[in-house]
Amino acid sequence: MSGAIFPQFGARRGLMLVLSSPSGAGKTTITRRILERDSNLAISISVTTRAQRPGEVDGVHYHFIGKPEFDRMVRARELLEYANVFGNWYGTPRAPVEQMLAAGRDVVADVDWQGTQQLKANFRGNMVSVFVLPPSVSVLERRLRERAQDSPEVVAARMAKASDEMSHWPEYDYVIVNDRLEDSVAFVADILKVERMRRERQVGLADFVNHLREGR
Repeated sequence: MSGAIFPQFGARRGLMLVLSSPSGAGKTTITRRILERDSNLAISISVTTRAQRPGEVDGVHYHFIGKPEFDRMVRARELLEYANVFGNWYGTPRAPVEQMLAAGRDVVADVDWQGTQQLKANFRGNMVSVFVLPPSVSVLERRLRERAQDSPEVVAARMAKASDEMSHWPEYDYVIVNDRLEDSVAFVADILKVERMRRERQVGLADFVNHLREGR
């Protein structure tokens, strides 16, 4: 799909799509699937101070950096948002996101509610946010245990924090329940399609309509 729904109207600035959820609800998996479906969608790769997990690739899943470098990026205002999550720092680098948006590419980021609030301040009017809920608490806990990325203590901590994270759902433009992954991916794809079609995002639409009215 191209950056402009109606190419004759002219290029538009890219759109920021933000997905959030409690840990284990599926925002990262949905993000990866939606990227596979949409050639005009790029991912914002976060920086993090946490340790690299087995199977993760630096520069693909995250940019893994030390705390001194993270602090330097904060001081230099090189991050659009940053937050401490379970003792580790995460942030969204400013430069690559701005470059992609300016080129007309839409950018997807999976961040928590703290990051969403900060991104909203940077991209007010040009950002769409989606909150992903699990179908039940028991399913959420099962998914956390089955992915085997965290110790039982960390899983317990994530479950304890899930209620607070889910309380932020009213701050989002859309809310979906991730029961069946393929349905959730389709929902997000539809949201992106509709948001691209919004009148205010169609650059040159007024001129096009005026030409139609004039019989051209």
